[in-house]
Amino acid sequence: MSDEPEILFDLRDGVAEVTLNRPQALNALTLDMVRVFDPQLAAWETDDAVRAVVVRGAGDKAFCAGGDIQKLYDGGPRSPITQDFFREEYRLNRRIHNYPKPYIAIMDGITMGGGVGLSVHAGTRIAADNTMFAMPETGIGLFPDVGGSWFLPRLPGEIGMYMAMTGARLRPADCVYAEICDAYMPSDRHDDFIAELRAGAAVDTTLARLSKAPGDAALAEAREAIDGCFAGGSVEEILAALDADGGEWPAKQLGIMAGKSPTAQKVAHRQLREGATLAFDDCMIMEYRMAQCFMEGGDFFEGVRAVVVDKDMAPKWSPASLSDLSDADVARYFAPLGERDLTFPD
Repeated sequence: MSDEPEILFDLRDGVAEVTLNRPQALNALTLDMVRVFDPQLAAWETDDAVRAVVVRGAGDKAFCAGGDIQKLYDGGPRSPITQDFFREEYRLNRRIHNYPKPYIAIMDGITMGGGVGLSVHAGTRIAADNTMFAMPETGIGLFPDVGGSWFLPRLPGEIGMYMAMTGARLRPADCVYAEICDAYMPSDRHDDFIAELRAGAAVDTTLARLSKAPGDAALAEAREAIDGCFAGGSVEEILAALDADGGEWPAKQLGIMAGKSPTAQKVAHRQLREGATLAFDDCMIMEYRMAQCFMEGGDFFEGVRAVVVDKDMAPKWSPASLSDLSDADVARYFAPLGERDLTFPD
């Protein structure tokens, strides 16, 4: 085990560089990392020595592949970590969303789940050579959290619903096309980018000079089908539209969705439709309620078992079909928690 800290800070010449430092675990986010990162960001807000914050991941494989779900699984249903992790992570997401100084995320490598929460809410989001962005949570019996309620419904057309339902993996050009990233910058220019910021250059000017056109987006080719099929008022309507299309691409999506948790899909569908009309803080409060309901047991623990622990890739979802879920079954994931509801410090 490495003795190095899980998160590194390097403040020089006005720029605070943050490195997520668990490359052997694809920089997966732990509660300890959240507890170091959040107060440091808070301190920098009022520190005149800090003009900008740049966040990146160690190694060449991942920015951050998500939250450390193994630790949540090991804790078991209703354990304290399932309360603390989501509460403190969501508060960190909110801080990033509201950050008063330039916060720049260099999303080089795998960027999923918890890594999305550290990047997509940034003022400047940079796609790189190895960027692979996804919200695959319905495949482990969860929902696209860390602010997915906020940003997914606000992507062009029905791209957000498509991503939530299928866990689609987006490459750099797709991320720029979907407005998830503001620009594409080749990986060999990142150090130069930070050096120029430290020399006093403006973020936007430097980004414009060092970025490049990302090329054609595969997502654009499927856009008509995405907007047509994923606009349905229910998961069942989406499936029916895909089936009615009869094309090769819709048939592939049907196969992908068939492997996802029915509960997670129905909950995520309602989440995105409601999130489209909510303020950011209300999205996060809603997501905390959802997370705590999922952490009571059921599909999340079965999904992690199948995908992460046993790796048999054969989760046994309960219930096993959409038709076995009532509106009341879905509604309980959105019920207020009373004194346990997520709150935000002043």
